[in-house]
Amino acid sequence: MANHKSSVKRIRQTKTRTLHNKYYAKTMRNAVRKFRALTNKEEAVALYPKLQKMLDKLAKTKIIHKNKAANLKSSLALHMNSL
Repeated sequence: MANHKSSVKRIRQTKTRTLHNKYYAKTMRNAVRKFRALTNKEEAVALYPKLQKMLDKLAKTKIIHKNKAANLKSSLALHMNSL
């Protein structure tokens, strides 16, 4: 167990942040899964900007890596254009 007050606080903060980051990462994964399941081009075109914004925000706050966000946006754009 931690010996210092500051390390106890860090453990608490880390737990909170981990929970917060897991929530947003899971939300992003579900949105990507939903987007990839689409077969209608109009729906995909409407959903893509929202998904793109979500990925950019997560990359900016370092919940996901910026290259992962770029790769996902690229593959999702390919999927959208192939519909």
